[in-house]
Amino acid sequence: MNVFNRVVTALLLLALLAVAMLLAVVPVQAIQTVQRGLTNFSSFLTYAQETYYWPFIAGRILLAILAVVLFGWLLWREFRRRKPKAVRLLTESGSKATVTTESVEKRLAWHIDQLADVISVTPVVSAAGKGVNVVISLETRPEIDVPMKTDEVVSVVREVITERMGLQLGKVQVHIKHAPYQEEA
Repeated sequence: MNVFNRVVTALLLLALLAVAMLLAVVPVQAIQTVQRGLTNFSSFLTYAQETYYWPFIAGRILLAILAVVLFGWLLWREFRRRKPKAVRLLTESGSKATVTTESVEKRLAWHIDQLADVISVTPVVSAAGKGVNVVISLETRPEIDVPMKTDEVVSVVREVITERMGLQLGKVQVHIKHAPYQEEA
């Protein structure tokens, strides 16, 4: 949404700059041109309303619905609560620090990837109040003991989050996907 906001702002500023330059260079001609355009548009709308009454009404309703949906969606995207990208922590001496969720994800990925039978790991960390919630997507060998591997992964997550990083751990979810069995030739 940030890129979209910047693009729209840049386009609006360019349009306002062009209008300001026109008004500064040729003010009378610019205003006369706008008046002619509005008069022509008004004539077109009057003709369309008289000639195509029901399609004209349907088009207005459709335009109103599209405007409400589009601008409502844009307003919702702009004002909704965003997930924090960093987590605050307090050290034993009372110092304050923030750690980005991306840093936590990288650290978890490295530690979990060191476990036996883990092929790939993708952690997703989200800030939840003073702690973090973690969702681990794991690809493993097909012959592993799932409960044991789940406990091992959760143990590593707890150790990294609470002991090594000093964060509070919220919910931990582990999603395991097995790699396909290798066919023997």
